[in-house]
Amino acid sequence: MSTIHEEFDVDCRPEDAWAYIIDPSHMPEWQLSAVATEQLDDRPFGLGSRVRVTRHVGRRDIPMTMECTQYEPQRSWTVRGIDGPVRGNFHGEITPIDDGRRTHVTMDLDFEGHGLGKLLLPLVVRPQVRKEMPRNEQLLKDKLEHTTA
Repeated sequence: MSTIHEEFDVDCRPEDAWAYIIDPSHMPEWQLSAVATEQLDDRPFGLGSRVRVTRHVGRRDIPMTMECTQYEPQRSWTVRGIDGPVRGNFHGEITPIDDGRRTHVTMDLDFEGHGLGKLLLPLVVRPQVRKEMPRNEQLLKDKLEHTTA
Protein backbone atom coordinates (compact mmCIF):
# COMPACT_ATOMS: atom_id res chain seq x y z
CA MET A 1 0.00 0.00 0.00
CA SER A 2 1.22 3.46 -0.83
CA THR A 3 0.67 6.38 1.44
CA ILE A 4 -0.68 9.61 -0.02
CA HIS A 5 1.46 12.43 1.34
CA GLU A 6 0.70 16.15 1.09
CA GLU A 7 2.51 19.17 2.55
CA PHE A 8 1.72 22.85 2.18
CA ASP A 9 2.10 26.21 3.90
CA VAL A 10 -0.77 28.51 4.84
CA ASP A 11 -0.93 32.16 5.80
CA CYS A 12 -2.56 31.75 9.20
CA ARG A 13 -1.40 31.15 12.75
CA PRO A 14 -0.84 27.52 13.80
CA GLU A 15 -3.41 27.71 16.61
CA ASP A 16 -6.06 28.91 14.12
CA ALA A 17 -5.16 26.16 11.64
CA TRP A 18 -5.32 23.58 14.44
CA ALA A 19 -8.72 24.77 15.70
CA TYR A 20 -10.24 24.61 12.23
CA ILE A 21 -8.71 21.36 10.98
CA ILE A 22 -9.26 19.34 14.17
CA ASP A 23 -12.99 20.22 14.33
CA PRO A 24 -14.79 17.34 12.55
CA SER A 25 -17.76 19.58 11.67
CA HIS A 26 -15.52 21.43 9.18
CA MET A 27 -14.59 18.31 7.16
CA PRO A 28 -17.38 18.70 4.55
CA GLU A 29 -16.18 22.28 3.95
CA TRP A 30 -12.77 21.18 2.67
CA GLN A 31 -13.00 17.47 1.84
CA LEU A 32 -14.89 16.96 -1.40
CA SER A 33 -16.01 13.40 -0.65
CA ALA A 34 -17.17 14.18 2.91
CA VAL A 35 -20.95 14.60 2.78
CA ALA A 36 -21.57 14.80 6.55
CA THR A 37 -19.85 14.28 9.90
CA GLU A 38 -21.14 13.48 13.36
CA GLN A 39 -18.99 13.29 16.47
CA LEU A 40 -20.18 10.26 18.44
CA ASP A 41 -19.18 11.50 21.88
CA ASP A 42 -20.07 14.72 23.68
CA ARG A 43 -16.63 16.00 24.61
CA PRO A 44 -14.05 18.03 22.72
CA PHE A 45 -12.33 16.10 19.94
CA GLY A 46 -9.27 14.28 21.24
CA LEU A 47 -7.73 10.90 21.97
CA GLY A 48 -10.39 8.20 21.77
CA SER A 49 -12.97 10.41 20.05
CA ARG A 50 -15.09 8.74 17.40
CA VAL A 51 -16.56 10.46 14.39
CA ARG A 52 -18.98 9.07 11.82
CA VAL A 53 -18.08 10.42 8.40
CA THR A 54 -20.39 9.89 5.44
CA ARG A 55 -18.38 9.94 2.21
CA HIS A 56 -19.43 9.90 -1.39
CA VAL A 57 -17.44 7.02 -2.88
CA GLY A 58 -18.09 6.08 -6.50
CA ARG A 59 -21.86 6.37 -6.79
CA ARG A 60 -22.76 5.79 -3.15
CA ASP A 61 -22.75 7.63 0.16
CA ILE A 62 -21.00 5.38 2.67
CA PRO A 63 -20.90 6.01 6.44
CA MET A 64 -17.71 5.05 8.24
CA THR A 65 -16.47 5.48 11.79
CA MET A 66 -13.08 7.00 12.55
CA GLU A 67 -11.34 6.91 15.94
CA CYS A 68 -8.62 9.28 17.13
CA THR A 69 -5.67 7.09 18.13
CA GLN A 70 -2.98 9.72 18.63
CA TYR A 71 -3.49 13.30 19.77
CA GLU A 72 -0.85 15.87 20.62
CA PRO A 73 -2.68 19.21 21.03
CA GLN A 74 -1.61 21.99 18.66
CA ARG A 75 0.81 19.58 16.96
CA SER A 76 -0.45 16.26 15.53
CA TRP A 77 -3.27 13.74 15.43
CA THR A 78 -4.02 10.34 13.93
CA VAL A 79 -7.40 8.85 13.10
CA ARG A 80 -8.12 5.37 11.80
CA GLY A 81 -11.17 3.76 10.32
CA ILE A 82 -12.72 1.11 12.54
CA ASP A 83 -15.54 -0.18 10.34
CA GLY A 84 -16.59 -0.52 6.72
CA PRO A 85 -15.01 -2.22 3.74
CA VAL A 86 -12.39 0.53 3.27
CA ARG A 87 -10.74 1.96 6.37
CA GLY A 88 -8.65 5.08 6.19
CA ASN A 89 -5.62 5.78 8.32
CA PHE A 90 -4.87 9.51 8.48
CA HIS A 91 -2.08 11.39 10.24
CA GLY A 92 -1.83 15.18 10.29
CA GLU A 93 0.76 17.59 11.67
CA ILE A 94 0.77 21.35 12.23
CA THR A 95 4.15 23.09 12.39
CA PRO A 96 4.62 26.81 13.10
CA ILE A 97 6.75 28.72 10.58
CA ASP A 98 7.80 32.37 10.26
CA ASP A 99 7.82 32.89 14.05
CA GLY A 100 4.28 31.52 14.37
CA ARG A 101 2.74 33.81 11.74
CA ARG A 102 2.28 30.98 9.24
CA THR A 103 1.69 27.23 9.36
CA HIS A 104 3.12 24.18 7.64
CA VAL A 105 0.52 21.39 7.29
CA THR A 106 1.46 17.75 6.65
CA MET A 107 -1.13 15.07 5.82
CA ASP A 108 -0.58 11.34 5.29
CA LEU A 109 -3.39 9.02 4.26
CA ASP A 110 -3.45 5.30 3.63
CA PHE A 111 -6.13 2.62 3.51
CA GLU A 112 -6.91 -0.96 4.46
CA GLY A 113 -9.42 -2.96 2.47
CA HIS A 114 -11.66 -5.52 4.16
CA GLY A 115 -13.89 -7.93 2.24
CA LEU A 116 -15.27 -6.13 -0.82
CA GLY A 117 -13.04 -3.20 0.12
CA LYS A 118 -10.02 -5.13 -1.14
CA LEU A 119 -11.50 -4.82 -4.64
CA LEU A 120 -12.81 -1.27 -4.21
CA LEU A 121 -9.51 0.07 -2.93
CA PRO A 122 -7.46 -0.11 -6.17
CA LEU A 123 -10.41 0.31 -8.56
CA VAL A 124 -12.41 3.15 -6.99
CA VAL A 125 -11.03 4.51 -3.72
CA ARG A 126 -7.35 5.17 -4.46
CA PRO A 127 -7.99 6.81 -7.86
CA GLN A 128 -10.74 9.01 -6.37
CA VAL A 129 -8.56 10.03 -3.41
CA ARG A 130 -5.47 10.74 -5.52
CA LYS A 131 -7.61 13.02 -7.69
CA GLU A 132 -9.33 14.64 -4.70
CA MET A 133 -6.39 15.27 -2.32
CA PRO A 134 -4.81 18.21 -4.22
CA ARG A 135 -8.23 19.86 -4.48
CA ASN A 136 -8.88 19.23 -0.77
CA GLU A 137 -5.51 20.78 0.01
CA GLN A 138 -6.41 23.91 -1.96
CA LEU A 139 -9.85 24.12 -0.35
CA LEU A 140 -8.30 23.79 3.11
CA LYS A 141 -5.67 26.40 2.32
CA ASP A 142 -8.37 28.80 1.06
CA LYS A 143 -10.56 28.20 4.13
CA LEU A 144 -7.67 28.72 6.55
CA GLU A 145 -6.41 31.86 4.85
CA HIS A 146 -9.85 33.47 4.49
CA THR A 147 -11.78 32.13 7.50
CA THR A 148 -9.11 32.66 10.15
CA ALA A 149 -7.58 35.89 8.79
